[in-house]
Amino acid sequence: MIKRSHIRHFLAVVETGSFTQAAHRIRVTQPTLSLGIAELERLVQTQLFVRTRKRIGLTDAGAHFLPIARDLERGFRQADAFGRGEGDDWPQLKLGVIRSISAELLETVVAALAAEFSIELIEGTDSELRAALASHRIHLALGVIGADTSHVVPLLDEPFVMLVPQDRDLASPVRPEDLAAEVMILRRGCESLDETSRFFTRHDVRPRFALRSDSDERCIRMVAAGLGMTTAPLSLRGPGTKPIVVAGYDLRRTIGFRAEPDWLAEAQAPFGRAVAQIRERLLVSLDRVGRIVGERPHIVIEA
Repeated sequence: MIKRSHIRHFLAVVETGSFTQAAHRIRVTQPTLSLGIAELERLVQTQLFVRTRKRIGLTDAGAHFLPIARDLERGFRQADAFGRGEGDDWPQLKLGVIRSISAELLETVVAALAAEFSIELIEGTDSELRAALASHRIHLALGVIGADTSHVVPLLDEPFVMLVPQDRDLASPVRPEDLAAEVMILRRGCESLDETSRFFTRHDVRPRFALRSDSDERCIRMVAAGLGMTTAPLSLRGPGTKPIVVAGYDLRRTIGFRAEPDWLAEAQAPFGRAVAQIRERLLVSLDRVGRIVGERPHIVIEA
């Protein structure tokens, strides 16, 4: 008998293209996932995946089974909700958010979405939110997107900068070598932490750290207090701080939504209205940011 776990295993492999990543997404061991796929192939009496050293792809039979699996997963979710009553449809939107999204940006996003949906917010790391999307525990994830193109809605492209106290007299751009004697604050949740570390190490900058914290808010407030300086996405700037450009430090990030496909198909119209509102509001704040930094971060219009 085909079980829901078989369908979850199958869809996770399809969505990630990897047994390793699929296991990570749905939080099972790789042997458990491999066993589940093998059992499913035995039950349907055909091979569903083509396995090579570089990638995992669907066989013709697997491609035909994919819409069936999606229908089954949708049916399982409807069965879970059966009998809860018409009034028990809260929330309409479970929104996952990475922790390095600024409160100002999150407020802009939630204000627009809340006009269309009842919302529950779930915080997590990028990998945790990807797993939650794959297992249908959230509908939408707001975070950093890369080369993804499927079920992704980009919103904002922004640079990483060095945040320093407002009254600190430092030229912008500053050479990385000129920061060697500075005291730094380490944002442990920074998604570019490894690249930033390699950049400064290449320039022989090995700073002293006055604070290492998982709290972006605490790090930025301590910059304002004069404890040290920190690298951060431009949108994390706060009162009492100013951004300066470090020569050669050209990291950027694109913020956007990843969506659960079935939810996106059902909520396309209200979600589209909310995204339009978010972009309008971001254009206003980005004009202000552009005047501060001397470059204009831009909205990515393509959905």
